Amino acid sequence: MKRKSGQNPEITKNWKPATLAIRGGTARTEYGETSEALFLSSGYCYDRAEDAAARFAGEQQGMTYSRLQNPTVEMLEQRIALLEGAEACRATATGMAAMTAALLCQLSAGDHVVAAKAAFGSCRWLVDTLLPKFGIATTTIDGSDVAAWEAAAQRNTKVFFFETPANPTMDVVDIAAVCAIARARGITTVVDNAFASPALQRPMEFGADVVAYSATKMMDGQGRVLAGAICGSRDWIDNVLLPFHRNTGPTLSAFNAWVVLKGLETLELRIRRQSENALKVAQFLETRLPKVNYPGLESHPQHALAMRQMDAAGPIFSLYVGGGRAEAHGLLNALELVDISNNIGDSRSLMTHPASTTHFGMAEEARLEVGITEDMLRLNVGLEDPDDVIADFDQALKTIGR
Repeated sequence: MKRKSGQNPEITKNWKPATLAIRGGTARTEYGETSEALFLSSGYCYDRAEDAAARFAGEQQGMTYSRLQNPTVEMLEQRIALLEGAEACRATATGMAAMTAALLCQLSAGDHVVAAKAAFGSCRWLVDTLLPKFGIATTTIDGSDVAAWEAAAQRNTKVFFFETPANPTMDVVDIAAVCAIARARGITTVVDNAFASPALQRPMEFGADVVAYSATKMMDGQGRVLAGAICGSRDWIDNVLLPFHRNTGPTLSAFNAWVVLKGLETLELRIRRQSENALKVAQFLETRLPKVNYPGLESHPQHALAMRQMDAAGPIFSLYVGGGRAEAHGLLNALELVDISNNIGDSRSLMTHPASTTHFGMAEEARLEVGITEDMLRLNVGLEDPDDVIADFDQALKTIGR
């Protein structure tokens, strides 16, 4: 590969996803390094004062300050955009920085947002608590009910916001149908695609305007760093998101960007194997527990829709043990291989109790409304041998009489 091939759209447009994940966005320095260079610099220098003025005026290409641009971060942004099929991407320090920026950059007092009820706890806090503080009205609905989106839209609705599959209930939203409703009304759709990643689901192919990520999850996927990303059209990224991003500073560090670049190289391999493992574990647990929510199972009420939108069902699902919090905690405490951890998208199998961790900040009524009960657990199936994970669950289930 030549030094700038990875940043040449005339070349990268012919590359398939596996190639883009390794080489997309890469720009080598004059040293010809094989791995992407890590640029640890807060600022940049100019040969002439006129060059500095021209860069700040947007008349000359080049870096100005690492809150705005960094060569390593820029490589990550280009690679994610290529994998997503988006015109542009901006990286952020965390997934929640991405969600917050994707919403606030385009909303003002008097606007209205429709959001799916089933969502990560901090995303619900944005919708239920933060946006109303700024005079932005919000309505939460059953995201899986297409008619509910149309019914909830108002004359001042500016954004539809949802994640699919949803955290942790695994509700699936019909992306194409909801985006069609939004487009007909001039509403921007913001889709949180963290549970799937662009390796399994690309919402823009179904009409989404903006796709936001916690890149901490599948993209890094090995429990190392925090990162986020927002993808959209070049016009939206440059003229709607960038002024907010530039002046509020949810900036991703160069080191974290470099780590995520390394994670993307194995993203497709990891997530497809984890999806295979998750299906095997889910099939086992379905024989022992009252309920398992996994879109890869035919028992999931939206299995067919999920398989139309996704290339595989992913590594994450939720399950209900019965017996309330005591029994759920009992199962967690009995596990020997699977870690108790609230992260997801990791190469290790991790499990948490959403009602007391990730969704602790939601009101109990709101949790119960979307099905986050005291006996629910969320499982991220990793890259271990699935038979070892099943054996661990088998012994742990026996300790709680299952």
